[in-house]
Amino acid sequence: MNILTIENLSKSFGDNLVIDQMSFSVPKGSIFGFIGKNGSGKTTTMKMILGLLKPSRGTIEVCGERVKYGQTDTNRFIGYLPDVPEFYNYMTAYEYLKLCGEITGLSKKTIKDRRIELLGLVGLDHNNKRIGTFSRGMKQRLGIAQALLHEPKLLICDEPTSALDPIGRKEILDILATVRGKTTVIFSTHILSDVERICDHIGILHHGKIILSGTMQEIKKYYHQDSCLIEFSNIHDRDRFLQATTIENLESSTTTDRICVILKSQALKRMMQEIMSEMIRLDIVPVKIEILDPTLENLFLEVVK
Repeated sequence: MNILTIENLSKSFGDNLVIDQMSFSVPKGSIFGFIGKNGSGKTTTMKMILGLLKPSRGTIEVCGERVKYGQTDTNRFIGYLPDVPEFYNYMTAYEYLKLCGEITGLSKKTIKDRRIELLGLVGLDHNNKRIGTFSRGMKQRLGIAQALLHEPKLLICDEPTSALDPIGRKEILDILATVRGKTTVIFSTHILSDVERICDHIGILHHGKIILSGTMQEIKKYYHQDSCLIEFSNIHDRDRFLQATTIENLESSTTTDRICVILKSQALKRMMQEIMSEMIRLDIVPVKIEILDPTLENLFLEVVK
């Protein structure tokens, strides 16, 4: 079952076509990484899913119900965390969640139970400070608690880690991983390592189109190209190795530390045989030889060429 289905969605601002006949779906219980460069149209898509922006054409369905511009019926299924959430800074986190619960019509008991549960989930259960004193990471964590307050079927997070330090990013990713299975998550970002860490499905947005979508496992298998990293003890050995005729036929790239190369081939066994033969012929003893798994970064760079 798909929680979100988008078909032939387009959005233009004047003559500027931002989203171009985009189609994809998000399976129930998944963490879906919505990937694209800054300015690729990720936030525009989010706003159309929320009914805040009118599509030029196409349809959006959330939990089987069609999203209609200017109407918020389908938003009862959705929790939303913008990239920069806003709060009443004079309130505490406990007071803020109480207010949000009252606005959405939750019962007093539900509000109390959910506040305790969610503030514990995001690590703010013993924090009685005013929100105005919170760090950026703490505000993001409170934003997730607020978005989950009414137990949504779909949680939309618009670049929640983009302005955080490594510790803050880890905290947000850990929280999102915790809700896996209970709530379907759309995680919009351009930080590929974050997606690779927690997402099980991805969609890559490029020039207003989804150019690749599916499970992480399927995509990595389909685009798999065997790669081997070789670390040499010195630049002289590296250069002699790369000048060998058999090695020149392989696609290679020199890494930033200057003594490593990455060789790529569709035939791993043959590539390794050629590497070993040249090492023996040239009397080179490498520091390390490692077969690399395909990374999301390499895959992304390949499909957006």
